[in-house]
Amino acid sequence: MNVSRIALVGGVAASTVLILAGTASAHVSVQPQGEAAKGGYAVINFKVPNERDDAATTKLEVNFPTDHPLASVQPEAIPGWKIDVTTSKLAKPLDMHGKKIDKAVSKVTWTADGGKIEPGRFQQFPLSVGQLPEDADQLVFKAIQTYDNKEVVRWIEEQKDGAEEPESPAPVLKLTAATDGAHGAAAASGDTSDSADHAKDEKTTASASSSGSSSDTTARVLGIVGIVIGVAGVAFGVLAGRRRTA
Repeated sequence: MNVSRIALVGGVAASTVLILAGTASAHVSVQPQGEAAKGGYAVINFKVPNERDDAATTKLEVNFPTDHPLASVQPEAIPGWKIDVTTSKLAKPLDMHGKKIDKAVSKVTWTADGGKIEPGRFQQFPLSVGQLPEDADQLVFKAIQTYDNKEVVRWIEEQKDGAEEPESPAPVLKLTAATDGAHGAAAASGDTSDSADHAKDEKTTASASSSGSSSDTTARVLGIVGIVIGVAGVAFGVLAGRRRTA
């Protein structure tokens, strides 16, 4: 194989790896800001990438697990998006801060109201949630993403043990071991604890959004660098071939 062919193959391979890496990670996911400890409260972010080149995301619907209901769910206001929180009556009331709670959030819906997620962009949707269950290692949220061309993508498939990742996986929140701080917050006075947690959540959520944007920018820069290197390799191979012929 001559120099020009080697350069061409190398450039194409580098670009292909970067493209495939970006595609594999492009699905709705959920991550905590810091840790999501069992029995405590946490700020979680639903990261929604736009996977289409010719349509914008205009709606996200997140359904909450019914086997481990969450009584406290507070969304952060996002400019350009309308937020609807749906609650449902529980078959078995929850005991929260010494009070019986007979309703819990079953769904949160964000609908574009002047805003949207353009192609090649992503948006984070933050929530302050609690009290997290103590008898579970993870929470599965089923999400539905809607585009402005009426296309609907259902991120609802649950991961099976030992199986490959499904095509449209549901967002999964991993829970960490309970800490003394988490139990203390749960046992404290309801109104005081919720207010303090929410104030802290608003501060940390801004940091999470900034971090997500930085990571996304870095990934794009690396992708562009890879493509430039590939093109340079092709050009070098062509020039080398011409010199050799001459």
